[in-house]
Amino acid sequence: MHGSDRPRPDVSIILPCAGVGSRFGAPYPKELHCLAPGVTVLDRSLETAVELAGSGLTVRVVVVFRPHKLDTVRYLARYAGIFQLVFVYQDESFAPALDGAIRSALPMTAGPVALMLPDIVVSGAGSAGVLLTALQRTATAGWAAVAVEERDPETLRQMGALTVAERDGAVTIEAAAEKPADPTGYNACWGIVTVTEEQAHRLPDVVRKETASPLTGAVALMVERIVNYNTAAG
Repeated sequence: MHGSDRPRPDVSIILPCAGVGSRFGAPYPKELHCLAPGVTVLDRSLETAVELAGSGLTVRVVVVFRPHKLDTVRYLARYAGIFQLVFVYQDESFAPALDGAIRSALPMTAGPVALMLPDIVVSGAGSAGVLLTALQRTATAGWAAVAVEERDPETLRQMGALTVAERDGAVTIEAAAEKPADPTGYNACWGIVTVTEEQAHRLPDVVRKETASPLTGAVALMVERIVNYNTAAG
């Protein structure tokens, strides 16, 4: 793709679709699980991004995949008129985990970046316009996260766990950990992360267990519901 072929996006979204999803336990990609006639988990996951594009912004979605996810690649063709779709193989030199998928996508991003997971659905009160709001807050705060209150220990062990607190009318992330073995002290989890273009190189650290999370000190935009569909029961 040559730089002159498409306009520079106003925002880039990294959509990692290379995972195996072993916990989901189905013979098809978890993001293609049907929730209603003609509606998959992936469609629901992308609702906030579609809303963002509908606001008039040029949105580039960088999809990271592997050969076993070609069904997902084909399915995403329906979004070609909404987003700038860019597909990249996960570079194995970056490791096979989620942080490696993010590193594979970063060279194809421009502008502020949002990390969205194809099996995470944000919905309910507070979700309307929340991605745009997160990006606006990122412009001044550097980082922001769309989050939900969560105190169930098992859920926190499977998610990006946060400790959030409200001060002076704003909710701030005081601590963050990726799938903590001990979730004591965490009271929320994130569904979407946004970051400035200048800080996007640190985005892989959000999902690495052995690294201090750059989300500490970030703004949290609270919504009513975030569902992780990477389980058989999701």
